[in-house]
Amino acid sequence: MRWPWQRNISGDQLVCSWSDQTLTYVLARRQADGSCAVLRLGVERQGTDSRATFVQRLQGLGLKGVDAIVMLTSSQYQFLQIDTPAVPPEELRSAARYQIREMLQIHVDDVTIDVVRVGDAARQGGTMHSFVVAAPNTVVRSVLDLGAAMDCPVSVIDVQEMAQRNLQSALAQRDGQPERANAALVLVPGQQALLTISANDELFYTRRFDVPEGFLTAVWGQGVALAAPVDGFTPVEEYVPSYSTGAVTFDDGFGAEQVPQAALNGVSRDDDERAQRLVVEVQRSLDVWDRTWSSLPLSRLLVYAGDRTTELAQWLTQQLGQPVSPFDVGALFPGFEAAPVAQQAQCLPLLGVLLRTEGVKS
Repeated sequence: MRWPWQRNISGDQLVCSWSDQTLTYVLARRQADGSCAVLRLGVERQGTDSRATFVQRLQGLGLKGVDAIVMLTSSQYQFLQIDTPAVPPEELRSAARYQIREMLQIHVDDVTIDVVRVGDAARQGGTMHSFVVAAPNTVVRSVLDLGAAMDCPVSVIDVQEMAQRNLQSALAQRDGQPERANAALVLVPGQQALLTISANDELFYTRRFDVPEGFLTAVWGQGVALAAPVDGFTPVEEYVPSYSTGAVTFDDGFGAEQVPQAALNGVSRDDDERAQRLVVEVQRSLDVWDRTWSSLPLSRLLVYAGDRTTELAQWLTQQLGQPVSPFDVGALFPGFEAAPVAQQAQCLPLLGVLLRTEGVKS
């Protein structure tokens, strides 16, 4: 996407997000080998500072006069999927705007939109689909105003789904598997979990879901004990827990021996319920993928959860009956892993913006 304009960028690059009076940023420099070395990163909250005082503080960090790319966080826009309108390319945005008008949380005249194709057109066949990004004009204006105040021209506005796609695609390229479908699940404190599935450098599927409160600090129990290892993803309908009564219950297909024994592992009932909610949401998403894109079997699932990334990968491997690996992008960005883990967690989604390839990716 090219919001609201675009120009050639050289030298140091600032990528940042501005949400809830908080600036999350990564300042990077392109290396001779094409990699992006991280010079500085961090999270700065405006708090009680005036705009002038806050801008002065940011400029004191060296964030002045640098070309900026802003990444909107998932709470700042809607990411919708539609049937691609059968219109000439120059009319696509107008047609998409009309098509999504009843899907928006605010009036259609109050949003800026862009349209991104779903996956690889050659693989879809039949009905074509597109993603539509719809951001309130007030959000777009706020990031432009902050950039102007910092003397950092905003050259591009990107979104979190596309940035995450860039990261997982870069890992797939590095591992020699760019054509295979791969999934990435990123859990960042204070944000919705974001799951994206990509292949051939294109985004095919994405889903956001709430992370149960306290999940990232909880002790994770054994969760749903599947009767035996499975080939492929078990349909979620076979084991969806019911939370309507506040207790964990199971569908009739489960025997008593399959009920989680969280108490035996020192895990509270609340922690175990939070963990099971996440498992169900992830499994549901993977099951939808398996049914919808049967011609592109999922090759791997990568997960990120800050300092609990490895632990989460191991735990989900047990729960899903499928290998799950850490979403480790540190090697792609020299200097990133030197930062405190808490800052890495907040800034990791921004790294994908540094991998934008103009003229190839939307």
